[in-house]
Amino acid sequence: MSRLLIRAAARLPLPLLHALGALLGWAVYGLSPTYRRHLRENLDAAGYRDAATRRAAVAGAGRMLAELPAVWLRPRAEATALVRDVEGRELIDAARAAGQGIVFLTPHLGCFEIAAQAAAAEFPITVLYRSPKLAWLQPLIEEGRGGGNVRLARADLSGVRDIVGALARGEAVGILPDQVPGEGEGEWAEFFGRPAYTMTLGAKLAARPGTACLLVFGERLPGGGGYVVRLRPLPPGEPGESGVRRMNRAIEALIRECPGQSLWGYNRYKRPRRAPANPAESR
Repeated sequence: MSRLLIRAAARLPLPLLHALGALLGWAVYGLSPTYRRHLRENLDAAGYRDAATRRAAVAGAGRMLAELPAVWLRPRAEATALVRDVEGRELIDAARAAGQGIVFLTPHLGCFEIAAQAAAAEFPITVLYRSPKLAWLQPLIEEGRGGGNVRLARADLSGVRDIVGALARGEAVGILPDQVPGEGEGEWAEFFGRPAYTMTLGAKLAARPGTACLLVFGERLPGGGGYVVRLRPLPPGEPGESGVRRMNRAIEALIRECPGQSLWGYNRYKRPRRAPANPAESR
């Protein structure tokens, strides 16, 4: 039944999906004290204490869920037609002209799923993903995210080999850099003023010779009007800065461009089981 509902939702107009998603976002915010606490704490830590940004973030989280059927399950041409513009396309063109592999870092900001679909309309891309906790979602994710020019790589050693192989061929890869990694896959680095256990893979791939690293997100246009895909280069590192902190700093800057569309309710600061202690807790 859930799969049938998701497939039915894919046929709804995007404005209606975004309207329903906003209601969903407020329902979750009202019903989950834990989610509400994480959202408020994360906004506060980043300096966003105004009600307008909080309201946008609550509605935006619901829109992120509601838009997935349209992005995943519509014919690929229909999904990519939702992209009204690509800002920074010249960064992709320059990397491809130089024969470089491209690492797309797509944090939980706006419609990050549309970025891979837009890229795949022009060239192959390998996307790293984690299997969902709900097993019935796995076929939908594989159908929605994969196919055509999109290859899926599981977030394990074999998937990392696939990612590295794609870059060696001068192709593109996509990674969610702000997803809390598992044991042994991250290190603690500052994120909006607090230590966050952060994946090291993105920073390592960005440091590979002959590789371009770009940050990207799909900004939602008002009224369900589609998306603008925005690309930014990874900024130069600062003196004494680790690669992981450099990546987090770049994500912070990207979020500040569109704070109301960031997934502030995500528990970004949790400590995974058997991960090393948070340095702030050991003082």
